[in-house]
Amino acid sequence: MLGNFTYCNPTKLYFGEEALQNLAPELAKYGKNIVLVYGGGSIKKNGIYAQVREILQRCGKNVAEIAGVMPNPTLAKLYEGVDIARQHKADFILAVGGGSVCDYSKAVSVSVNCQDDPWEKYFVRFEEPDCETIPVGCVLTMVGTGSEMNAGSVITNQETKQKTGHVFASEKIMPRFSILNPRFTMTLPHYQMVAGIYDIFNHICEQYFSGTDDNTSDYISEGLMRSVIHSGRIANKDPQNYEARSNIMWTATWALNTLVAKGKPTDWMVHMLGQAVGGHTNATHGMTLAAVSLPYYRYIMPYGLDKFKRFAINIWGIKTEGKSDEQIASEGLEAMQAWMKELGLASNISELGATEDMLEAITDSTFILEGGYKKLNRAEVSEILRASL
Repeated sequence: MLGNFTYCNPTKLYFGEEALQNLAPELAKYGKNIVLVYGGGSIKKNGIYAQVREILQRCGKNVAEIAGVMPNPTLAKLYEGVDIARQHKADFILAVGGGSVCDYSKAVSVSVNCQDDPWEKYFVRFEEPDCETIPVGCVLTMVGTGSEMNAGSVITNQETKQKTGHVFASEKIMPRFSILNPRFTMTLPHYQMVAGIYDIFNHICEQYFSGTDDNTSDYISEGLMRSVIHSGRIANKDPQNYEARSNIMWTATWALNTLVAKGKPTDWMVHMLGQAVGGHTNATHGMTLAAVSLPYYRYIMPYGLDKFKRFAINIWGIKTEGKSDEQIASEGLEAMQAWMKELGLASNISELGATEDMLEAITDSTFILEGGYKKLNRAEVSEILRASL
């Protein structure tokens, strides 16, 4: 561990089949005016909405709702939610849903009292809040993003076709608490489940494939990756397997609560590429990551060969005898590809709605970061996207 860092994560987690029992005592800590945020209505079909509303009523809360948060929350939806929260004089925002709902709720939190346009301030200039923010809590119904225990938020501007994330610096933007009941994830469609599994895996990869020192964070990451590979295989065949789904849920939280990034430069170019694709296609986030991952990793592998070799050996059990480092590393990526195919993940961006005519615009929408093993230029971004078609 050669880097200097500070670690603070104040989110309180309640995990397990009885986790929702902790909602009432948590809500008692906040004011009367609650904004309840949720997605397309699946929580009404599976009974979670009724359970949460009953608790809110029992606690005597005055509730306004922001319904219909989409998988890729839009700027227009953010403006709508800010208006609702302002009119309600919100004391607290309760997100009931997956990562998109949690992300969106944090965006509303920092925007309600913001005097500037929130898109320009937070997602163009990447400034931090200088106003009072509204506390957020989460009841998680889909896993993958880790949004239940971090300060990140992703919003899509449909006019400019930009899908942009901002990880806020202050821990006060993190949820005050998150309720994680694996049973709440079991009505999720299979497509969304496997997309979430890959999102988890890639969050770990984005942090793992950076830096060259002997770093404790990498050892933790390897354990998390092996766990999600193992549990992902079980859940893919038996989605109602509680043990597998609970392990996936717990791994998702630790994959992106900033712990395994400590002492690391971190990469995040798969997310930049995937989010650019998503901005133009509105495709499911985890699937866009899957579609661009292998072309990207194959491109940068020579620049981080030692880590890719380690990945092949420690994660995929690749045998090394009589093989060059390049062969070992390549076989690791082939094993990763086989696992992705087993789960039924997207293998290219064409199946997600991207066309060759879109490539220039998607390239222009891709933020270029420099934490990985090679800083890409525009031509290289274009080449990787073309290889992803």
